[in-house]
Amino acid sequence: MSNISTSPETEKKDVRDLLNFKIFGMSLPLYAFALITLLLSHFNDKLPGDVVGGFALMFIIGAVFGEIGKRLPIFNKYIGGAPVMIFLVAAYFVYAGIFTQKEIDTITKVMDETNFLNLFISVLITGAILSVNRKLLLKSLLGYIPTILLGILGASVFGILIGLCFGIPVDRIMMLYVLPIMGGGNGAGAVPLSEIYHSVTGRSREEYYSTAIAILTIANIFAIVYAAFLDIIGKKYPVLSGEGELVRKASFKAEEDEKAGPITHRETAVGLVLSTTCFVLAYVMAKAILPNIGGVEIHTFAWMVLIVAALNASGLCSPEIKAGAKRLSDFFSKQMLWVLMVGVGVCYTDLQEIIDALTFANVIIAAVIVIGAVVGAALGGWLIGFFPVESAITAGLCMANRGGSGDLEVLSACNRMNLISYAQISSRLGGGIVLVIASIVFGMMV
Repeated sequence: MSNISTSPETEKKDVRDLLNFKIFGMSLPLYAFALITLLLSHFNDKLPGDVVGGFALMFIIGAVFGEIGKRLPIFNKYIGGAPVMIFLVAAYFVYAGIFTQKEIDTITKVMDETNFLNLFISVLITGAILSVNRKLLLKSLLGYIPTILLGILGASVFGILIGLCFGIPVDRIMMLYVLPIMGGGNGAGAVPLSEIYHSVTGRSREEYYSTAIAILTIANIFAIVYAAFLDIIGKKYPVLSGEGELVRKASFKAEEDEKAGPITHRETAVGLVLSTTCFVLAYVMAKAILPNIGGVEIHTFAWMVLIVAALNASGLCSPEIKAGAKRLSDFFSKQMLWVLMVGVGVCYTDLQEIIDALTFANVIIAAVIVIGAVVGAALGGWLIGFFPVESAITAGLCMANRGGSGDLEVLSACNRMNLISYAQISSRLGGGIVLVIASIVFGMMV
């Protein structure tokens, strides 16, 4: 037998390769410096309780588990990769008591008190909508609502069929499964649904909410997994996918937009100004000027989608400003997403809730309802003039997840963050449509 030995040159090369390995663009020694700093604050419980401490913690945790998630076989293809790995690990750190209470409070302050999630979504909506051809945007928005309705119809049909297999009556399947799943998430869906349930039937809102949020939690997981599968299907069958573009150009004719000139940091800064300004106007509309239409509450982000679309159609934004807003949007979606996912895991993911909901019947029913939403939205989108994969993701899966944070999880799992504006229409306007349907369904139970 011959002894296998490595030469000094090979050992040096291995050391060089290790030192050249990067975590979120940082060399291992540089990342080690950041990690040691975090550990010092952790074990001394001295993390600054503000946005500075919060971002430091979220960056360092997000960076390492993001690198693991994007490299882990099977997980990176079929489960959602880096973003899903990050928010699951962050949720586990809370569940297992690894994060201190001060660290949890600091991350919560970043996500809730400073509303980083609102800023993130506002920037993505502004960049996504301003980058779309003006006439193409108007036509696609008009065709998108029918696609949402067909997604709800698909979820309802599949839900009723699987419910009958489990011996569950049609009204209970609609009330406890289909409507919570398709209702636009927790705050815009499960919570108002429980209020409608209580006001219409006189029964306990808490009982309804506990069931609805459990089913919604399971459906959100399936929505993420299905998004990763749809991305694979789109790559295997290119005719079904626009590779992130919703509209099939053959069905929606529009002239090309004017080409942008050189983009400076100032145009990017204007993109931030427009993102925040449009959000403020949307907030005023939602809270004071026109909070509801026909008794249906209109969410701030629903108003924002309409406001930015109107701004695009007005012609007030030069091609350079539009490109600057898109550049800012790309920065947030590509460089800040891993940070955000730590906050999503800590603040919006309850592992115990997921564990408690994992009964055989609940899992199967939720899985089938989400498939129904995908099939309905894909077929509807194709008939309207959209690509089936993109319409299934936005009008199907982004209806069947848990709202704003669920939209980010779904779109990141299929690498289509530029579709955030359509996802928000699903979560917000689509959620409002579901509330109207819920009023009718609950009324039939009285």
